[in-house]
Amino acid sequence: MTSRRSDDDRFTPPVPGRREVDRHDPDLPGEAPVIERPLLPFKGRGAVVNVQGRFEVDERRAFDDGWSGDDADAPSDAPTLRTEVFDEYAKSILTRNQSPDIPFNVSLNPYRGCEHGCIYCFARPTHSYLGLSPGLDFESRIYAKVNAAALLERELARPSYRPESIALGVITDAYQPIERERRITRGVIEVLSRTGHPFGAITKSSLIERDIDLLAPMAERNLFSAAVTITTLDPDIARTLEPRAAAPARRLRTIRTLTDAGIRVGVSIAPIIPFVTEPDMERVLEACAEAGATSASYIVLRLPWEVSPLFEQWLETHFPDRAARVMNRVRDMRGGKNYDASFATRMKGTGMWADLLKQRFNKAAKRVGLNARHRGIMDMGLFSQPVNIKPDKPSDDPQFRLFGD
Repeated sequence: MTSRRSDDDRFTPPVPGRREVDRHDPDLPGEAPVIERPLLPFKGRGAVVNVQGRFEVDERRAFDDGWSGDDADAPSDAPTLRTEVFDEYAKSILTRNQSPDIPFNVSLNPYRGCEHGCIYCFARPTHSYLGLSPGLDFESRIYAKVNAAALLERELARPSYRPESIALGVITDAYQPIERERRITRGVIEVLSRTGHPFGAITKSSLIERDIDLLAPMAERNLFSAAVTITTLDPDIARTLEPRAAAPARRLRTIRTLTDAGIRVGVSIAPIIPFVTEPDMERVLEACAEAGATSASYIVLRLPWEVSPLFEQWLETHFPDRAARVMNRVRDMRGGKNYDASFATRMKGTGMWADLLKQRFNKAAKRVGLNARHRGIMDMGLFSQPVNIKPDKPSDDPQFRLFGD
């Protein structure tokens, strides 16, 4: 199994390059970390051992994420959270999904870790595979898959390849701040555009607007759709909940910008946190519909593995008056536990409160005209395989050379 942190922050670094994913664990993605360079046994900060934990909310990168206007509330001399980026030469780039409750079969994630720093992120435990903490390390030590575009092109060139829509950035955001410099996501989209391959992208970032020159023509050919995640319209809550994602108002403007460019946009209200973001659900749906979104979905708060203690500390820090009430409601929807990973219930929960939430969502979405139209099926017939690309062969792997040519 994987190396995980104990309460006193001791850990055993995993063997570099070893695949250690439990593929039967429904809450951890199927891509196993394979790093080309040795891993250093450094420690990261996590909420259990560091009172500040991972939510130093004023440590922010400087870029236009919608916080620089009237709703900016950070002091001008706030320290900057320094992001360390490590190059990763991945062995494969497409992840095949076998989870029956996820509406896609293939995904691509250009980065490991995410600068947005959302406290609830279900992907945080994946940093344990790298010998790092799911806390602050997850959002400040980022692995960039520098060969993502080249790997994708080789994969698409395989004679056996058959196209199906690729979900871009579903584990960690493909448009997180470091993408402004690395442009790995841009390179991936260029490959998809050249080959006429359908895909969808989900993000909390306005940076997706940069790629409209590629995305709009693909959307016109029914090869692309976008989804924007909005958890709340309250900037104060969003600032601590998702400290380096775009401001809620900026995400609404992104929905409008994409829609005006002819791109079909859905909204994901994820996660819904009882008594924190849950009261805002109807307002979020209304605002997104007004901005041009055509569809909507939701996911109830998920707290797998190390996410649970991280979230609970955040809750005690920012909402001490309702922390116990929130967790009690979470357990009501999870069979008395902080989390239940069952495929049938992990996204929506169970029980009376989960049923009422579902009714509220469906009625509100219907009232504002969301999900009224069929989302449509991506066009697979326009795909054209890359030419003059040599597919990877087993003999190209250095480990195979141990057995001779």
